[in-house]
Amino acid sequence: MSRSFTRIAATVAALAATGSVLVACGSSDDGEGLLSKIESGSVTIGTKFDQPGLGLREGDGKMTGLDIDVATYVVNQIAKDKGWAEPTIEWRESPSAQRETLIQNGEVDIIAATYSINASRAEKVNFGGPYLLTHQALLVSKDNTDITGLDGLDGKILCSVTGSTPAQKVKEALPTVQLQEYDTYSSCVEALGQGNVDALTTDATILNGYSAQNEGKFKLIELEKDGAPFTDEYYGIGLKKDDTEATDAINKALEEMQTSGEFDEIVSANLGDGGGVEPGKVGDLSFIKS
Repeated sequence: MSRSFTRIAATVAALAATGSVLVACGSSDDGEGLLSKIESGSVTIGTKFDQPGLGLREGDGKMTGLDIDVATYVVNQIAKDKGWAEPTIEWRESPSAQRETLIQNGEVDIIAATYSINASRAEKVNFGGPYLLTHQALLVSKDNTDITGLDGLDGKILCSVTGSTPAQKVKEALPTVQLQEYDTYSSCVEALGQGNVDALTTDATILNGYSAQNEGKFKLIELEKDGAPFTDEYYGIGLKKDDTEATDAINKALEEMQTSGEFDEIVSANLGDGGGVEPGKVGDLSFIKS
């Protein structure tokens, strides 16, 4: 009886040890991260639905824009590198103020949504990239002659979106500016067109898209400070915090996108002359400042 019990206990211990080894050798995302979702054949990607040239849901439901093409390339390239079939993609609207929450709650697997990498965001999520560099600018009415740069915003009403950093950076540099925040940039564009705000600020890539969509109505003004761009905005792909394996896979795909020339084609197709975009140095996050 005692020997039988000893044999059973030994068998259970061996199976437990084997199980532990199997778990240790499995995916670092425990079946819930990006790689597991790609392998399973279905991925949910967060993006903007209202930014022409970057992330736009067309009237027929089709998704278009640079971020759409970049994210699609990345998940399909990861699948190709791993020997998996290309996954089905579900697009989820991801307003600026909700991006980290959507990732942390597992409601999206990745986010590509004009997602500027900074220190506070990097504390909550991982970032692949950056895949592009752009700079902050202003959008004003075409006939506006008062605002030609940062100083022209003195006492003016400046619009941006909740959860985005550009307007706050202007406020810090020019305390007299009056901030008006909305949930989406499209609401700011509407307010600008109606004369309810004097200017809209965010990245030049975003503003170029709205300017092109409303031809002849607005003009773009580059923001500078001491002869240099007012800000550098590095776009990345956000994903679950500490998922190193998936982050590495994203960076590998982004590098392949750049070296193959696919990134240049994506920029040209969506932003025409480039829209103030430079390729990012993938994997280099040394620009992050706390």
